[in-house]
Amino acid sequence: MSYQYQKPSLFQAFIPIIFLVAVLGVNVAIFGDSSLDGSNQIILILSAGVAALVALKLGMKWEAIQNGIVKSISSAMASIIILLLIGSLAGTWLLSGIVPAMIYYGLQILNPTFFLVAACIVCSIVSVATGSSWTTAATVGIALIGIGKALGLHEGMVAGAVLSGAYFGDKMSPLSDTTNLAPAMAGTDLFTHIRYMTYTTVPSIIIALILFLILGFTHGGNGDIGETEAILSAISSQFNINGWLFLVPLVVVILIVKKMPAIPAILIGALLGAVFALVFQPEMVKTVSGWEGSSVEMSFVGIMKSLYGEIAIVTGNATVDDLLNSGGMAGMLKTVWLILSAMIFGGVMEASGLLKRIAEAVISKVESTGSLVASTAVTTIFFNGTASDQYLAIVVPGRMYADIYRKKGLAPENLSRTLEDSGTVTSVLIPWNTCGAYHSKVLGVATGAYLWFAFFNIISPIMTIIYAYFNIKIRKIKPSETPA
Repeated sequence: MSYQYQKPSLFQAFIPIIFLVAVLGVNVAIFGDSSLDGSNQIILILSAGVAALVALKLGMKWEAIQNGIVKSISSAMASIIILLLIGSLAGTWLLSGIVPAMIYYGLQILNPTFFLVAACIVCSIVSVATGSSWTTAATVGIALIGIGKALGLHEGMVAGAVLSGAYFGDKMSPLSDTTNLAPAMAGTDLFTHIRYMTYTTVPSIIIALILFLILGFTHGGNGDIGETEAILSAISSQFNINGWLFLVPLVVVILIVKKMPAIPAILIGALLGAVFALVFQPEMVKTVSGWEGSSVEMSFVGIMKSLYGEIAIVTGNATVDDLLNSGGMAGMLKTVWLILSAMIFGGVMEASGLLKRIAEAVISKVESTGSLVASTAVTTIFFNGTASDQYLAIVVPGRMYADIYRKKGLAPENLSRTLEDSGTVTSVLIPWNTCGAYHSKVLGVATGAYLWFAFFNIISPIMTIIYAYFNIKIRKIKPSETPA
């Protein structure tokens, strides 16, 4: 660089964080659940402005700051495209009867007492198969939320079970991007990483399932047989419900298992949903269009509306009507706005070295294996809350801690496991993180409503710290492998 950039002090590095936390606290207290409608986004951008002022004061040029913002946003573009396509998929899967069919059959086979456990297990299986917690939540997750509501279960509990299973599968699947990213950052191989994760991940999900079982017995819903029959009748009166509809989600799962990238797989799923809507629900498509014209025109408009905009199916049953609506691609725009704002803040913080300075202060306090792992966990959670992206929460701490783990005589799989146990799973617990914003929008459940019920996500970082302090399954490396 042609200019002199001063290294920030710890206080200077914390200035944007203090501003963000303080103003977000005031904002949420005033706006409540509607804070994600735009005010949180403005605060993230203002916080990025504060970080930029600190960087400029230290001698950084605006061009470097802007490049950091662009790089940060670029890293999130795939997620944004996926989010928009998921909006379209949700619309066509609703109009085609796929989601209603999932709810219809699910109500008949799922008992309220064991529903949360079943939901968690189903999402675990789907997420392992697909390698994506996002796809799991947007497909079976949406259906399970609908079934849970119909059974009278608290939506936060259902979302907690869905996300616990989805993130368990995401962590353990070799198809997952974060499961491949973590060992790459730590310096180990994929399957060593997965095997080492089982030591902490399996006990965590078992505890979570036990807690969901207890919730099922104590808060098993208040839905009765009569209400369930009314819901089934309302759905069947509007949709042609049959087993063929499940071909579409099956195709999407197969495509992802065959390692087709998520973007084309989800697009294919959305388009297949449109085709099935025309085949199985032709009259519903015309009704949704609200168009006066030829049959072809009405069908075209109806399909397009399901892809891009808001549609609502009116059955006359208030519970069902509340379930059968979608915002399409346009419904995801507020979430995209939030992600862009978060990545702007994260980009300035990373490019300016402010995040790195904070992390260095944490590292300097490390002594024992337990404190090293705890520091890593805290750092990844901190990055989830400040950089607002799970990938940054894995990449940056992974780079920072890799040499330290080796110098301490610890195998790299200790680091990769900690990155996933604390970075991947806690991202969904933070409202302004890309994952928290995505899942809250897709499932239609506020982060604050499911936060305390996402048991697996809460237990995982605690479990990895406990293992470290008690020296359980902490693999050491030989002195010859340790860097000088």
